[in-house]
Amino acid sequence: MSGNAPPPLRRSTLFAMCACVLVAQSMVAAINLMIPQLAASALHPSPGALLWTVDAYVIVFAGLLIPAGACGDRWGRRRALLAGLALFAGGACLSAAGGPLGSVAALIAGRAVSGAGAALVMPATMAVLVHLAGPERRVQALASWTLAVGLGGLAGNVGGGLTAQYLPWQALFWAMVPLSALLAAAVLRTVPELPRHAATPDPAGSALLIAGTAAVLYGIIEGPSHGWFSVPVLAGFAAGAALLATFTWYGLAARRPLVDPRVFRSRRLRAAVLGTAASFFGLFALFFVNSQFLQYAKGYSPARTGFAIVPLTVGMALVPRFAGRLQARHGVRWVAGGGLALIGAGLLGVSTAGPDTPYPLYALWLLLLSAGMGLSAPGLTHAVVSELPPAQAGLGAGLNTAARELGAALGVAVVGTVLASRAGGAGHGPAEFTAGMATGLRVVAVPVLLAAVAVLAGLRDRPAADRPAPAPEPAAETA
Repeated sequence: MSGNAPPPLRRSTLFAMCACVLVAQSMVAAINLMIPQLAASALHPSPGALLWTVDAYVIVFAGLLIPAGACGDRWGRRRALLAGLALFAGGACLSAAGGPLGSVAALIAGRAVSGAGAALVMPATMAVLVHLAGPERRVQALASWTLAVGLGGLAGNVGGGLTAQYLPWQALFWAMVPLSALLAAAVLRTVPELPRHAATPDPAGSALLIAGTAAVLYGIIEGPSHGWFSVPVLAGFAAGAALLATFTWYGLAARRPLVDPRVFRSRRLRAAVLGTAASFFGLFALFFVNSQFLQYAKGYSPARTGFAIVPLTVGMALVPRFAGRLQARHGVRWVAGGGLALIGAGLLGVSTAGPDTPYPLYALWLLLLSAGMGLSAPGLTHAVVSELPPAQAGLGAGLNTAARELGAALGVAVVGTVLASRAGGAGHGPAEFTAGMATGLRVVAVPVLLAAVAVLAGLRDRPAADRPAPAPEPAAETA
């Protein structure tokens, strides 16, 4: 073995990386169970503030993932993990302090800081697995990573439900501090020093990407309260479009951009990124309304709601292990495209539910959607990462996870604003809430089903002549 060759992937390293993923992902889901308690708390957040409480974590998470992945490539994945866990814990402290301070702004700011920490953690974990796992173990390692994402949703729902039922909402955030310390100790013990690469974080490109994403989401979130044709909302959309267009132009002109837009000449990369974003667009739209429906319309307690959501994560936990075998037999396009179709069908099924719907039928729709996630996620993840050279493993992981989290943020924003427009949120009765939820989920299901068609078309096998030559790797230096 050469001096620069990494050690093989150990089971303890795999477990540590999956634990980091699980905790970072759980804080996306857990906050949804806290919405009723936060709405009734002394903070008295407005409906828009509740949406920003949910989305602040995801917006910063999604906006920083690509530059955070590049930072991990440049400065070391182990360092990125440790810095991310420190930020994650610091943001949790700030969010918890929002209660005693009576400050919604502190709660939202803390969520944003934690999102920045999670942005460093997620691509670094995937890059570590891609780097240490040989070709024969890489699909299995990525399936375990996907499993951790699903279990993070389960842990977030159950933990958030139990906290909402028995503890003050601040306890959810305080619990993240010792947990982050334990994860940091595990990283120090199990993650070896890996080669670094001459990646450029690109502050200008990062700023354009983050600002453009935030401006577009501002327009979506504030549309119902200000009016879709009001000056602030139109200005948000216009600013977002201009910033993202500038980001694209800058990427084409810069010598070493954060993301070279030319990589999207790959039909397979475009299809995989679109499919990844669409799957989480549907999943997190459902996450946002699911716990509210079970509490407002079905009358469940927060703890019972947390356990009632478990079927939504069963497929994500179990199906990825079978997805690899199905891909080997039928090809990734059919497995991933079929999974997206199941997600769309599950959303349409949940949209038919009402206060009198038997729980077993409701759980069946959740299982259908979660099976679709379990089928589509591993293949789409591998398709994104495999389209970039190994030296850009962190950037590829960041691109993949950014697609997930941006899709999640858009899903929450779209279904939340439709719900607010049609039902006025939780302030109306079960019938009004259910009607608004049904409309929102049907609106979300349409682009998910269209994405399934695009994935089937885009992930077709291509002739050898159409495959790009492997990009040369920059010289590595020890982290």
